[in-house]
Amino acid sequence: MELKLTKPLCFFDLETTGINVSKDRIVEISILKVYPNGNKESKTLLVNPEMNIPKEASDIHGITNEKVANHPTFKQLAPEVYNFIKDADLAGFNSDRFDIPLLAEELLRAEIDFDLKNNVTVDIQTIFFKKEQRTLSAGYQFYCNKSLENAHSAEADTMATYEILLAQLERYPDLENDVKKLSEFTTRRKTADFAGFIIYNEKGEEEFGFGKHKGKLVTDVIAKEPGYFGWIQNADFPLYTKKVLTGIKLRQLNNKF
Repeated sequence: MELKLTKPLCFFDLETTGINVSKDRIVEISILKVYPNGNKESKTLLVNPEMNIPKEASDIHGITNEKVANHPTFKQLAPEVYNFIKDADLAGFNSDRFDIPLLAEELLRAEIDFDLKNNVTVDIQTIFFKKEQRTLSAGYQFYCNKSLENAHSAEADTMATYEILLAQLERYPDLENDVKKLSEFTTRRKTADFAGFIIYNEKGEEEFGFGKHKGKLVTDVIAKEPGYFGWIQNADFPLYTKKVLTGIKLRQLNNKF
């Protein structure tokens, strides 16, 4: 089976220093770009994270400080990565909750204005969990009848994720071979930022998705409690969340004039 695409779809996976989207860094990124005509292009890059890679992280993915010491930083690689994915939709395994938010943080740190306004995302893990409730290795065995060798290698995980999606489309007739439909199926809730701190309500209005103002319109909170905006900007929130919040505030100011 081939994917029905109207634009390229990039499957990608990150290996990182940890699981904190705001603080942790990429140590390896692998991207498989599938074109509408079926052609494929891939790249796998080791990254110097400019911080210590904890032993518990190295024990999982096998990437040590010594292994990446002489490799480029993400800031050096960012233009190459961005140019490779900017015209594509994105897909991954648990990508909506982790890989995409962390990638966005790294690109913004590298001063690349990354957003997904004209792109959709497909989280293959969500299809898997909705249909079977398993892990990536178990999913590869279940759908592809193969053992996942070199699990937690970004390249191996990326290729397995791509193969799983093809097998899922074969297995489930009700799963449409259309990236936008797959994105809708895998989206848990519609968020304005990647991390889910700002969500959309049924009317398409931005609301806070956390804290004391959870469920309240962002515009109302900014108007009534402007200090809350300042607190978020100075606190340990993802850069993309801060960017989205700033955009809402600027839009609100422009609407006054």
